Amino acid sequence: MFEAVGERRNVLSDWMFRGAIALVFVLEGTEKFSSDPHSSWVRLFQQIGMGQWFRYLTGAVEVLGSVLVLIPWTVTAGLALLACTMAAATLIVLFVLGRPADSVFPGIFFLGLAAFYWSRRRR
Repeated sequence: MFEAVGERRNVLSDWMFRGAIALVFVLEGTEKFSSDPHSSWVRLFQQIGMGQWFRYLTGAVEVLGSVLVLIPWTVTAGLALLACTMAAATLIVLFVLGRPADSVFPGIFFLGLAAFYWSRRRR
């Protein structure tokens, strides 16, 4: 998965990881556009208290980040956008909602995105 200094990246595994990241975030991002008042996303963003516009913005950012991850020359920007989104989600769930156990999931996504970025850096 992670190669040593000076090793070339495996193009196939790079595309597989990028595709998986894009798939997860496009699915999660588009779920946030649901207008069903009983949707878990609608309730979660009501609890955050910033209004439903924030849910739409978050969904758009996740979909945009997933598209950027698929374009070879914008991978870094996409990973950074998604990592910042997951870092913010972790902090919001932890400090605004006060649910430390629920902040683990976005925190793991943040760490995974950071690790993938780190493995792609040119040395």
